[in-house]
Amino acid sequence: MVDVADKLGYFQAITGLEDPDLCTEILQAHGWDLELAISSFTSSGPRDHDADASSSHIDGDHNLDRSNTNPETNDYPPRGIYDDSELERGLRPPGIAWRIITLPISIVSGSLGLVSGAIGFGFWAAGGVLSYSLGMLGFGGRRGGGSEPSSSSARLVPSSAAGEAMEFIALFDRDYGRNSFKPGFVPEGFMDALQRSRSEFKLLFVYLHSPDHPDTPAFCDGTLCNEVFVAFLNENFVAWGGSIRASEGFKMSNSLKASRFPFCAVVMPAANQRIALLQQVEGPKTPEEMIAILQRVVEDSSPVLVTARVEAEERRTNLRLREEQDAAYRAALEADQARERQRQEEEERLKREAAEAERKRKEEEEARERAEREAAEREAARVRMRQEKALALGDEPEKGPDVTQVLVRFPNGERKGRRFERNTKIQTLYDYVDSLGVLETEEYSLITNFPRTVYGRDKESMSLKDAGLHPQASLFIEIN
Repeated sequence: MVDVADKLGYFQAITGLEDPDLCTEILQAHGWDLELAISSFTSSGPRDHDADASSSHIDGDHNLDRSNTNPETNDYPPRGIYDDSELERGLRPPGIAWRIITLPISIVSGSLGLVSGAIGFGFWAAGGVLSYSLGMLGFGGRRGGGSEPSSSSARLVPSSAAGEAMEFIALFDRDYGRNSFKPGFVPEGFMDALQRSRSEFKLLFVYLHSPDHPDTPAFCDGTLCNEVFVAFLNENFVAWGGSIRASEGFKMSNSLKASRFPFCAVVMPAANQRIALLQQVEGPKTPEEMIAILQRVVEDSSPVLVTARVEAEERRTNLRLREEQDAAYRAALEADQARERQRQEEEERLKREAAEAERKRKEEEEARERAEREAAEREAARVRMRQEKALALGDEPEKGPDVTQVLVRFPNGERKGRRFERNTKIQTLYDYVDSLGVLETEEYSLITNFPRTVYGRDKESMSLKDAGLHPQASLFIEIN
């Protein structure tokens, strides 16, 4: 945690006040909350740099004197607060361009620390330097404290409110659609509109609509829908409007502490989902008065916006150059890598082809050897089978009344005959045919032609007599 001396030195560097006693009293009045002290100092107008001026700006309770605040416009500080003698003595705070160049701290609308935390705004007016530096030094505001947030840094509550915004635009068009010119309110929630203003390098114009207020119709018809005002507004601002009857409009009216309607404000993003209040206008105003107020805000903010655009364009240009250089380098590197890959792939391809050829040769050799081995094994098995079945047949019986003469004709025209006992099973006939070794398959059937009868494997248990093959039979081989 940083000490009191660091906070005091930082406060003096930001505000430009040289009197340490005055700075100490201001910080003490705000509980040594650096960010809150800077915001309150700027919103209540500049101080005299002389030590004897402290009593006129800080009361006995150490509360900042806000008597110079303009309740109608609430610009920070109000224009016209300095007379010529003050300008000659250099008491008026330096302009925004001077502050950017010297500190560099962005001072918008003559307010020191108005953009005290534009971290989310990136490069907007280098304002992020202040908030980022405060956070890095441990000067974060109101952590765990009980003080209320100031109107110049009202905390936002992100919400999905595009529907409410579109409903407000529809109702505005319904009530004031007779006018040819209307503000270009964006049909999106406040946070999205804030993001749009950031990306377009514009400030956000906020209009809070009170339908029941007696000044609202005249203000909408005479000012908001004025041709010159609409042209000026749409060209220089992102416009967002909300009805205080709707959730987001009501929340924004509380955050901005709107006390009189019609209510308009100009805001910009700040750190930690906050907004910086640059200008607020309460009560009815003519188009000329509104344009004059907003023109002053635009003029004070113009250096900030121009610097932001220039820096953004420079960054885009530098980024584009880097990308082009990187692209050229990557292209050359990829070309070299592609050639190397092609060479390696060619070598690998040749190796793969050689390995594949060798593999195929070995596979073919192994397959041939395996086939020969299997064929030899099958042949040996058939030989063993024939021998076993021939031995199982036993001796051929002599002719007699109980002996059946069987003649077998093979598909190749070869004939084989043998005598069997009449009670011999048809299975034995199959064994006999197998033992001869004439057929290369075991998938066949024994049949007779006249009449055609198939003695398949399902009849193997029948005797020759029962099958009608006794005393003699002529059988054919039919391959299945």
